[in-house]
Amino acid sequence: MREIKSFTDLFLRWLEFEKGYSDHTVSGYGLDLAEFMASLPEGLAVGEIEAIHVRRYVVSLHGHNSAATVGRKLSALRSFFKFLLREKHIGQDPVTGISGPKVGRYLPAFLTVDEVFSLLDTPNTKDRFMLRDVAILELLYSTGMRVAELVSRDILNLDFATEMLRVRGKGKKERLVPVGRPALAAIHNWLPMREQLIADRARRGREVEKHALFLNVRGGRLTSRSVERMVKFYGERAGIPQIVTPHALRHSFATHLLEMGADLRSVQELLGHASLSTTQRYTHLTLDHLTEVYDKAHPNAK
Repeated sequence: MREIKSFTDLFLRWLEFEKGYSDHTVSGYGLDLAEFMASLPEGLAVGEIEAIHVRRYVVSLHGHNSAATVGRKLSALRSFFKFLLREKHIGQDPVTGISGPKVGRYLPAFLTVDEVFSLLDTPNTKDRFMLRDVAILELLYSTGMRVAELVSRDILNLDFATEMLRVRGKGKKERLVPVGRPALAAIHNWLPMREQLIADRARRGREVEKHALFLNVRGGRLTSRSVERMVKFYGERAGIPQIVTPHALRHSFATHLLEMGADLRSVQELLGHASLSTTQRYTHLTLDHLTEVYDKAHPNAK
């Protein structure tokens, strides 16, 4: 089993340094592979793993995992063994011919324009970090960026003159995205409070993250989990029936752009999607919207 672990470590290093995957993604692959390795007979060498071992593992996952989870774990195995085969560490791929469960097509949840505006107006002066929170909500909706992309942004990544933000996405690929003026104004309002927080921490001899665009109460960089909790909190206060997440704001950004006539290729660039097929999910949402408008407005719709 130690021999197999050396190969998984090699694969994970390849994902991180060659493919540029995030720490979170690499960790997820590592957990999935470790779970599979634990299901193998003791002392089995990596070259002795056969299709029967993979099938037994996949069967064991059913019943207490969703189809999407089973599919993800199988995908991790597929990538791992393709890597080993390409590097000539094994002679055949044991995952070949093994298919995952059928997964229903995922349609992203999104907010209506009115719900987004209600959310943006929810933070008030009773909230200690109102200025920061408004800036975060505005920026998420204005750019459609992922929450991990937002919390990793430094103040120098934002160019107020050109109204552009440099974003580092999946695979550490960078893109420039335009920032709307309401979001820029909200960030301008937050910056004095940010500078005051940094000065107060420095005066007390405490550590502070001087480069991060958004800070927590301790002067450190905000985490994705903190932003998720904050967005959910304001969504509940705004009375929005669904759970509001940063990803829902990303989906809302894309959906509203398409509804207003933006072309799919441009939305793909703004979202940082590697494949156009990923962006095409949103066309189902806009078609539903068009059908609803047609049913309401056309005299002969019904």
